Amino acid sequence: MALSVDSSWHRWQWRVRNGLVQSPSEATPLLSPERGRQSHSLTQQRVVFPNNSLFHHDWAKVSGRYSGNKICTTKYTIFTFLPQNLLEQFHRWANLYFLFLVVLNWMPAMEVFHREITMLPLAIVLFIIMVKDGVEDFKRHRFDREINGSNIQIYERKAQSYVQKRWKDVCVGDFVQMQCNEIIPADILLLFSSDPSGICHLETANLDGETNLKQRRVVKGFSQQEVQFEPEHFHNTIVCEKPNNHLNKFKGYMEHPDQTRTGFGSESLLLRGCTIRNTEVAVGIVIYAGHETKALLNNSGPRYKRSKIERRMNTDVFFCIGLLFLMCLIGAVGHSLWNRSFREHPPFDVPDANGGFLPLALGGFYMFLTMIILLQVLIPISLYVSIELVKLGQVFFLHNDLDLYDEETDLSIQCRALNITEDLGQIQYIFSDKTGTLTENKMVFRRCTIVGCEYSHQENAKRLETPKELDSDSEEWTQYQCLSFPARWAQSPAAGVQPLRRCQSARVPIQGHSRQRSVGRWENAQSPVAFSSSIEKDVTPDKNLLTKVRDATLWLEALPDSRPAKTSRSTTASIADFFLALTICNSVMVSTTTEPRQRVTMPPSTKVLGTSLEKIQQLFQKLKLSSLSQSFSSTVPSDTDLGESLGANMPTTDSEERDDVSVGSGGYSTDGGYKSSTWDQGDILASGSDASSEEVLGAPALGLASPELCYEAESPDEAALVHAARAYSFTLVSRTPEQVTVRLPQGTCLTFDVLCTLAFDSVRKRMSVVVRHPLTGEIVIYTKGADSVIMDLLEDPACVAETDVEKKVRKIRARTQKHLDLYARDGLRTLCIAKKVVSEEDFQRWASFRREAEASLDNRDELLMETAQRLENQLTLLGATGIEDRLQEGVPDTVAALREAGIQLWVLTGDKQETAINIAYSCRLLHQTDTVYSINTESQETCESILNCVLEEVKQCHGPRKPDHEFFGFRLPSETPPPTSGATVPEVGLVIDGKTLNAIFQGKLERTFLELTQYCRSVLCCRSTPLQKKMIVKLVRDKLSVMTLSIGDGANDVSMIQAADIGIGISGQEGMQAVMSSDFAISRFRHLQKLLLVHGHWCYTRLARMVVYYFYKNVCYVNLLFWYQFLCGFSGSTMIDYWQMIFFNLFFTSLPPLVFGVLDKDISAETLLTLPELYKSGQNSECYNLLTFWVSMVDAFYQSLMCFFIPYLTYKDSDIDVFTFGTSINTISLATILLHQAMEMKTWTIIHGLVLIGSFLMYFVVSLVYNATCVVCNSPANPYWVMEGQMSDPTFYLVCFLTPVAALLPRYFFLSLQGTYGKSLILKAQKIDQLPKDKRDLAIQSWRSRHMPAPVPGKAQPTHRPVPPVPEQDLRASASRISSTPKQKCKEDGVLCGERSSRDHRRDDPCSADSSAKPSSGDHLLLGPSSTMASGAYASGQANVYQGSSRGSHRRSQSSLTI
Repeated sequence: MALSVDSSWHRWQWRVRNGLVQSPSEATPLLSPERGRQSHSLTQQRVVFPNNSLFHHDWAKVSGRYSGNKICTTKYTIFTFLPQNLLEQFHRWANLYFLFLVVLNWMPAMEVFHREITMLPLAIVLFIIMVKDGVEDFKRHRFDREINGSNIQIYERKAQSYVQKRWKDVCVGDFVQMQCNEIIPADILLLFSSDPSGICHLETANLDGETNLKQRRVVKGFSQQEVQFEPEHFHNTIVCEKPNNHLNKFKGYMEHPDQTRTGFGSESLLLRGCTIRNTEVAVGIVIYAGHETKALLNNSGPRYKRSKIERRMNTDVFFCIGLLFLMCLIGAVGHSLWNRSFREHPPFDVPDANGGFLPLALGGFYMFLTMIILLQVLIPISLYVSIELVKLGQVFFLHNDLDLYDEETDLSIQCRALNITEDLGQIQYIFSDKTGTLTENKMVFRRCTIVGCEYSHQENAKRLETPKELDSDSEEWTQYQCLSFPARWAQSPAAGVQPLRRCQSARVPIQGHSRQRSVGRWENAQSPVAFSSSIEKDVTPDKNLLTKVRDATLWLEALPDSRPAKTSRSTTASIADFFLALTICNSVMVSTTTEPRQRVTMPPSTKVLGTSLEKIQQLFQKLKLSSLSQSFSSTVPSDTDLGESLGANMPTTDSEERDDVSVGSGGYSTDGGYKSSTWDQGDILASGSDASSEEVLGAPALGLASPELCYEAESPDEAALVHAARAYSFTLVSRTPEQVTVRLPQGTCLTFDVLCTLAFDSVRKRMSVVVRHPLTGEIVIYTKGADSVIMDLLEDPACVAETDVEKKVRKIRARTQKHLDLYARDGLRTLCIAKKVVSEEDFQRWASFRREAEASLDNRDELLMETAQRLENQLTLLGATGIEDRLQEGVPDTVAALREAGIQLWVLTGDKQETAINIAYSCRLLHQTDTVYSINTESQETCESILNCVLEEVKQCHGPRKPDHEFFGFRLPSETPPPTSGATVPEVGLVIDGKTLNAIFQGKLERTFLELTQYCRSVLCCRSTPLQKKMIVKLVRDKLSVMTLSIGDGANDVSMIQAADIGIGISGQEGMQAVMSSDFAISRFRHLQKLLLVHGHWCYTRLARMVVYYFYKNVCYVNLLFWYQFLCGFSGSTMIDYWQMIFFNLFFTSLPPLVFGVLDKDISAETLLTLPELYKSGQNSECYNLLTFWVSMVDAFYQSLMCFFIPYLTYKDSDIDVFTFGTSINTISLATILLHQAMEMKTWTIIHGLVLIGSFLMYFVVSLVYNATCVVCNSPANPYWVMEGQMSDPTFYLVCFLTPVAALLPRYFFLSLQGTYGKSLILKAQKIDQLPKDKRDLAIQSWRSRHMPAPVPGKAQPTHRPVPPVPEQDLRASASRISSTPKQKCKEDGVLCGERSSRDHRRDDPCSADSSAKPSSGDHLLLGPSSTMASGAYASGQANVYQGSSRGSHRRSQSSLTI
């Protein structure tokens, strides 16, 4: 590398002064003439100078402006703790309210209590919170100190070597050397790796929870270093973007001394917090440090959400404030009127120092403020503290529920938001992702189509259908497993002995929860390799395809001498290309089972296995294949190899294959004409049926030496495709950034030079790998991606010169599209595989464009996208794959239970429409008898017309609905009455795609769309982006004013999770980004059932009733003081001792509500799970609403009247003192309030009884001790011996017994009537809960039979789901066969008219391996356009209606609404 003698900083200034001309893609604000000043440039971009001898001056000048690596997550310091904490606490209006009362009480004119007594509650609350905040901040300080003190090797300029320093000493521009298993201290640009290929492997579990390794590459130009990196030889300047929180986005360039640039991106950035794996040494330069690193910029801390009860409670607090204002106003007016009644100033009216008296108006104002101090308890400030404690208890029981614990992942529920637990019991809408949420995200290769021929893999399907029956001695499993090539046996020692039991490896890999980060090992015996369970790895090949793979390989062997002049389009060449694409076009890393984190870079030995004919004959005898053995022995000489025999007796191809071969010659040539004896065993094993693997093949005969390969994939789709290719013995054996090695079925290893990799992204929806073929020398592009994208990038058949080839290309595309539709209807995830051959000149020209785009800082993403689009076009279709993402266990039952609970479930997914519909039927989201409307359009006008027409049709069928929700001034319907005809109308489902959603949002059609969804059983939004998911959730939440819950497992679900009232993340296969953004985290979708129906119901009912009780308790007690003001001249005095009043709320009545809020169960968990409709009580806010609040207020006023005036009338003519009177009232009110709590409790345990009795007894103990010891505690009055005197008076006991009875009698009478005649479902369930178990089960069965929806008359229950409609031309062709009987009533205006027609579609696919690949037949509902409509009104839009049928198992019904 050339050296530069001048300083880089002066060179930059020189370039600015001279206005160096730049290309638009490279022009940056840093280099532009008008931004020549240093301060301006550093505000736009980041310039990093290396900390070495040459650039030390520039480094010292610039790096000081950047953040250091020392982190500080604490909120306080020793000096700022007290003032800052007090300032934060007084941001809460409740504390300000208390402070205001303290200040008022310190004014002599308004003093009610002793000043110290008024300060005590506020001081206690502030002190407790201050201690809590201090402890939490001290823990953060200790963590920061531990992190900042970690050791790392930093290059020291003076010592010319790496020295050990602490993390906090790292600065931007420093060179850092990291060892294997070390955690990265800052965001570092990778400049050197001990890996010969310049790769550094990272584990990002600390960031996103993903345990699969990620690859990072050394910046281009630094990867060929054979010796240790020398920082003094680094003479480049780095320019990159400003710090941001995008974990996967990074761009910049490195300017060399010769003013050339090298671009780099996120593939070269090591993020802080990640762990180095499989790399001995890595060296890089620090780009971002400390709080400017991407990891810390993403750490926004916990989010605060206000629950629905809290919002309701704040409203009721304002009601209490209004009530307090009214009572204080009455006191002030009463005080003025009382004083006005005296002609002379009464003796208790003390004049001021000048002998003057306060005016009546000013005295009334002072009394108003005094009454605020006196009645301050009316505002339930303690309620907020109690609610937090109750929620902590509820979260504790949530964490310890074994039903919410998953043994597979060793995970229990995580509660990340402690303040919204009660919202779990009020959910009305659930928005769910599909992949990984409803499904397992275990991608299993299911079937494929290659050049128009479909291979159904029936044996593999049977294996997947019986996962629990697979065992090592299963004959069926042995038969399927023996279909593999013998090269597969050589790869896997375990496979040669016995097949793997499903139960041995079906466990999901734990996503970073059991990993010891220091050494990178697992604490248990589970495999650390993600996406590697048995169900994902073990693929049983299709017999028909297996034969063709052999033919393709043998055909390639026969082409060593004749190299084709053009690309072959034969079936054999396409099959080979197809499996090569599956093997190569990915980012899978290869490791071994012995060292699963050690990457394989060298291909294993390609030793050819040999077997004598005598051994083969013995194998045939064991396999009992006499007929095949005789045929084999009669045609093969005893001294010849079976491989030669197969070469001489090549299987014949069908007519189509012969045509394929005749179209073009082969596209490959081999290095030699060898014959592999591995074909011997492959052919024999392909016919095995009864003998086990261990009997057929012995380990010595197979030469099992190399360990089994493991595949580390970034996504389960990639792993599934690589495992599928390996099942056909196209084995990925090693991968480096420059090369990838594939072992072919005959054992030969082909090493492809990787020229470029275009990684997958959500915009392009595809991935491409450019390689140089080792046999032909051609530059080949292998591309895989979504069918909706790949099919548009294929070459135009009209451009093909030969007519026969053009016909074949069109035929292949049509058949492949039909198979893709079939896969989608079966719920499979589809990917298209394609290739392209480019010339050397075209590729070099494209590569130069690519390098320019990578070196650009402005518009880098757009330029990279443009270069990718230039390369990924005119593709040749090879085939497509169908991957099954199986439903999670218990999903159908959970969905059915949630629907019974009155929860609307929407699925928002990015998958294909047909796949989502199929999954919806599988999980009972849609029923076979439902009418499903599918709307697909890009036009806003068309979308509006379709929505209006469908809405009219649905309204006609379902009739008017009762309005419930209001938005835009429009009342939306919520309940559907029975149709007027008396027949049960099928429910409605709605399916829309992302383009339709765009039309809805852009065309302001939200109102119509939401009105239509109110009639729908469920809604499926397909092909939706993360932003659209968020917009849908916010639309429903805000416009319908409903409680929403979003659940997902991937990074694309984060925005949806954060937009909902409650966000739930599933800790699944896609990392932890969804979990880290969620309020609650679960490991299985089925856990949602108990979380909502049981814990949600309990949390809501407990907290709601506790809040109502708190309001009642405070109002009841404060009213006692208010009634006393009528007897004391509104003087603001009290009849109860001040300390007794404090103890009343602090000790005597505080614990029972807490126990009630944590432990009370109105209904058992079993009943709540069995009767999901009980959940509707929380949705309707039955426990806490405006009515229940004011009923409790009225009850509190009544009880306070009884508790005050019954003792008053009893002691009216006696000579007792005021404190004796107050003690009786205090005791009666305590007994009444505690008995009221007992009446509210639905569960009685020892804890409940002890708390209630203990609180009552504590009152007497404290009162006796206090009255016996306090002589001058409350001068001039004193409560000495008051309680002792009362307990010796029989009247006291009589009053304390009769008064609570009179106070609670109306509530008891009301509860009795409610329990006897109430129609509430909760009351009925409580009665069922009290029955013995056998009677309870019968009552529940009777309940469910009464509430079960009746089936639709005349509708069968088919086993298969409807399919999308056939093309429009087929529907039009069937119009002539419309029957005369209309199915539905036609609209009077002629917009829609539905009649029924029937016809069969039997299209036999000659390439299909089974009948399931054939299209189905069904009935079509044809709805023609109105004559008043323009014929082209719906040219770009389509709405389809799917309905059930009574066809057989292999027949599917369909109805289509074409508007």
